[in-house]
Amino acid sequence: MEKWSRGVSCRAAIRGIVVLLSATAFSCSLAAEFRKVKEKDMKLDGSLCSLPKSCAFELGVAAIAFLSVAQLVGTTAAATTMSAASKHSKSPITKRHATSVALLVLSWVTFALTVVLLATAASMNHGQRYGRGWMDGDCYVARNGVFGGAAALVVVTALLILVLTSAAKSSSSAAAAAAEFSCATAAACPATTTTRPDAEQPGGRSSH
Repeated sequence: MEKWSRGVSCRAAIRGIVVLLSATAFSCSLAAEFRKVKEKDMKLDGSLCSLPKSCAFELGVAAIAFLSVAQLVGTTAAATTMSAASKHSKSPITKRHATSVALLVLSWVTFALTVVLLATAASMNHGQRYGRGWMDGDCYVARNGVFGGAAALVVVTALLILVLTSAAKSSSSAAAAAAEFSCATAAACPATTTTRPDAEQPGGRSSH
């Protein structure tokens, strides 16, 4: 009972950390959408252009940092649980284990897409000087909805991590139950009889 309660509290703490960090990353991404530089902020000097620095840069970087920690904490905990489950189970990869692996891969895919969107949009808000711009000397402004789309992906990534932790735990519980059942079955099997060295030999004589 004590071990079970410790496992539940540990999983609850991990999920709480993931939810808190993901919510912070979502808030930063959403705030960056409203604080990013706009086309009207662009200044022209002949053929040269410049854009001021916006706090959307810091918000985007913060969102990446918070989401990265949430991703590492959640997937590391799930991977550890999955590894423990595979050690307990001697059977081939089960459907639950395959589902956990698929969720793990999918969470990293959505995480990578989110980071790419946030990093690209944030870099455009880092300030673009005359003659430097964002690329090839030209000034670029993040389109409307880029930070908002990244915020939506943050939610998707967080949900995948939470589902992954649940699936990994279910897989671990199933593997542990299977191992206990196997041990119980083995204990129920009749033990093999062994012949004692001093057992009585045919004819009424015993060997010494």
